[in-house]
Amino acid sequence: MSASMTGADRVRMVRTRNWDQEHLANLYSLFVLSMIMNDGRDEADIMRLALTSVAALGPCRAEAGHLTADGFAAGVPGAGRRSVPGLGDRLRQLGGREGSVHVRGRAWGWAFTLHSRGGGIGHLVVSAPTTPTDDERFLIHVLAQQTSAALANAAARRREREHAEELRRLNAERESVNARLAASVAELTYQRTVHEVLSQATASGSGAAGIAAAVHRLTGCPVAIEDRFGNLRVWAGPGRPDPYPKPDATRREQLLQEAARRLRPLRVGDRLIAVVQHRGEVLGAMALVAAADRRDEQDEFTLDHACTALSLELAHLHSLAEVELRLRRELVDDLIAGTDDESAYARAAAIGHDLHGPHYPAVVQWEGRAADDAFVQAVGRAAAGLRLRCLPARCSGMAVLVFQGRPPADALYRAICRELGVSRGAIGVGGRCDAPRDLPRSFQQALRALEVRCRSQSPNGATTFDDLGFYRILGTGEGDYQEVGHFVREWLGPLLDYDAAHHCDLARTLAQYFECGGNYDGTAAALGIHRSTLRYRLQRIRDVGGHDLSDVDSRLNLHVATRVWRVLDGGGP
Repeated sequence: MSASMTGADRVRMVRTRNWDQEHLANLYSLFVLSMIMNDGRDEADIMRLALTSVAALGPCRAEAGHLTADGFAAGVPGAGRRSVPGLGDRLRQLGGREGSVHVRGRAWGWAFTLHSRGGGIGHLVVSAPTTPTDDERFLIHVLAQQTSAALANAAARRREREHAEELRRLNAERESVNARLAASVAELTYQRTVHEVLSQATASGSGAAGIAAAVHRLTGCPVAIEDRFGNLRVWAGPGRPDPYPKPDATRREQLLQEAARRLRPLRVGDRLIAVVQHRGEVLGAMALVAAADRRDEQDEFTLDHACTALSLELAHLHSLAEVELRLRRELVDDLIAGTDDESAYARAAAIGHDLHGPHYPAVVQWEGRAADDAFVQAVGRAAAGLRLRCLPARCSGMAVLVFQGRPPADALYRAICRELGVSRGAIGVGGRCDAPRDLPRSFQQALRALEVRCRSQSPNGATTFDDLGFYRILGTGEGDYQEVGHFVREWLGPLLDYDAAHHCDLARTLAQYFECGGNYDGTAAALGIHRSTLRYRLQRIRDVGGHDLSDVDSRLNLHVATRVWRVLDGGGP
């Protein structure tokens, strides 16, 4: 330092050196701050860094930072500062330029513009107690420029992220659309294949067997076609059950009704079952034997279209069956009216029924049900459910069936009750016929058995002519029944009245006594009573009835009366 320098010069030199050092320190701080601002921060963080750095650059302080977004000013107040009143209006007046602002209690306020390549993006608002020097304002300008650059970079990064996210979203959406399109193409291809295969099976004339085989080829699963009652008509594929299980009639009907209501195949265990129906009438069912965890969409589509094809096939067969049914009815009408054996054999063979061997006619009458086609079909279904072969028809307000072999009358009655849903009805079964010429006589016997059942005290049920016993020789006129009633009252009236008044079984005891041929031990065993009790009851019978059981004529009349009484009472002969 020169000796000629004055003290004032030396002070100014020291101050200049100190200012230069401080200025360099501030510039270095701005450089470091610029690096921090550009390390991946968002706009809000950058603005907060700028606001907190103002005070380190001189006597100024930050009042607010405003970023313009979509034409509106988004304010970021300075740390620990309240918002400046009227600042938003002033910034709008500046229109993106920098200029002075009024800050209460401060001599100087200025809004420094934040720029980007596209123009102004906001303002950095600072204030000071006095007007700052040009160097101090320079530092704030540099801070504003660094902040602008950092904000521009942050905005670019944000737009890049948004663009990348939008690309990812579009790519994901495209992949989803492509996947759905591929699935749709695959589904349409499969559906076209189903249409082609089923059309070929239908056109080939192979019938239900061809349709079942086509479904098996399409799905790879065994296929069963059943009639309405669950009897197997066609099986395609491996694993055919032998014997094929026969479902319970009630459960089968419930299953068909539920599947018809759903209008789509129904999953039951390892089977996917669809109803085959035509014009609302259930013709049968098709079952796909597949694992329970197998996807059902394509299987359901295949079954639906297969059932449509099968319904047309079965409807055609149903029409043929109706023609056959009409031929059967005409045959039955001629059989019960009387026809020659050779003609009957030939006509029966033409409709698939063998009249050779024993046959039994039966007549069916149900309360509240007219003997129309629906009733005859219901009776026929009940008989088919018991696996009985018969020729159904209707005649004189009742259903007439000619059975191959003797039918189980009681089981047939219960089956018809289930089919019709009511139990108020009666069945009469005629005697055995070994040739068609015997059927008119046996038909009259069936009518006799039905009449006896309807006139008994238990009119609902089944009665066979062979079980009428002595009652078979009685006439069928109204007067004959009145005479029979008088005869029973004449010989058993006192006993029946006594039983009704004292809740006894004297009439039944007498009937069992005669059935056992007057044997005490046999009668006591049949009634489940002691021999001495039987002797007491027989004595009461003599006392109450007034008849001598040792007299031959009295025994005969009493035996006949008990037989007729048991028939009329519905208890059998």
